[in-house]
Amino acid sequence: MTSELFSPLTLRSGQVLKNRIAKAAMEENMAGDGQLPDWQLLSLYKHWASGGAGLLITGNVMVHAEALTGPAGVVLDENAPLEPFVDWAKAAKAGGAAIWMQINHPGRQVASDMPGVVWGPTDIGVSLGKHSSRFGRPTAMTPQQIEDTVTRYAVTARRAEKAGFDGVEIHAAHGYLLSQFLSPLVNKRTDRWGGSLENRARMLLDIVRAVRASVSPSFAVAVKLNSADFQRGGFDADDARQVIEMLEPLGVDLVELSGGSYESPAMTGRPADDRTQAREAYFLDLAKDLVKTSPIPLMLTGGITKRATADKVLDSGVAVIGMGTALAVTPDLPERWRQGREADRTMRPVTWSDKALASAAGMAQVRHQMRRLSRGDNPRPGAHPVIALISERRKQRRALRNYRAWLTSSRAAA
Repeated sequence: MTSELFSPLTLRSGQVLKNRIAKAAMEENMAGDGQLPDWQLLSLYKHWASGGAGLLITGNVMVHAEALTGPAGVVLDENAPLEPFVDWAKAAKAGGAAIWMQINHPGRQVASDMPGVVWGPTDIGVSLGKHSSRFGRPTAMTPQQIEDTVTRYAVTARRAEKAGFDGVEIHAAHGYLLSQFLSPLVNKRTDRWGGSLENRARMLLDIVRAVRASVSPSFAVAVKLNSADFQRGGFDADDARQVIEMLEPLGVDLVELSGGSYESPAMTGRPADDRTQAREAYFLDLAKDLVKTSPIPLMLTGGITKRATADKVLDSGVAVIGMGTALAVTPDLPERWRQGREADRTMRPVTWSDKALASAAGMAQVRHQMRRLSRGDNPRPGAHPVIALISERRKQRRALRNYRAWLTSSRAAA
């Protein structure tokens, strides 16, 4: 079967994606020693490289060694050795797909037991009811810390290109640092980074400018943006429309639309305000409106598992369809679609009433599948979410001990 889904897409940078299917970023949390990619990530990406997608986007790579979304996060800063990243890029490109590195800073979404820093636009912490204590209390960033963070993004992007990656995706969604600056609920600053949407978007725009100036014109620069935060009074679809317009003059190749945060996990189909349903293509209704005005090609991610849904998304005007969980369970799904076949297994979402815990269990299930793939085992989507969550937390405790030791030694050597 052939359709627009398997047609190439030429981006503004001149980069050509061989089809319209992308492996969207999933936080692998599988770093080896020194917070570097090792055999696990290389093996995992070799599976996806042979699966038929035109674009692979890594799970978030951290720009600041003292600010990680999880203790087994990969770090690419000015001090990281480049060779492991060279190997990672080669593994991912083995099947002809483009490989982009998602680059990120967690801001206030840092676990309370993590060493390092917990920063935000203000000192407003993550609000998760009885689970709020899981996250550290943030301190408001100083102007110098903001400027230093802009530089960190540019350094990571430049080094990603040197390692052989084809592009970067700047993560400004899911409640991480740049999403926090965009949110009127979190960003209560009264200086040049707060107040109006133009001010709240300033850090993101400065980062895009710095990244674009640090890489070659043929290197892709993308942004992941919430179509909405799914919190009353938060960043909404009209804000997204305006930010996309602000990004257009800066040389952005693609904007990926998603939604939600740890406080409202819409990216797992479970927003706090129940304005999306746990169905295929969670954010398609919002994307349809944004496509009408967007001057930049859009990619849509969230719950896509079937070929018919992918075609429907493309018919709406979206340029690229992104899949995460579906490719953790069926890594060759794009090639199956090309052959007229579908996945023979899917992973049901965790529908516990405690949405924060359900989101954590769902992510643990996905990581369980990725670890199985990295070992050469077949996915097992029927794994019980409780077992997956317990196993994940044990792995995180071990990773936390390793990260603490590494960070301490890195600081001592600085």
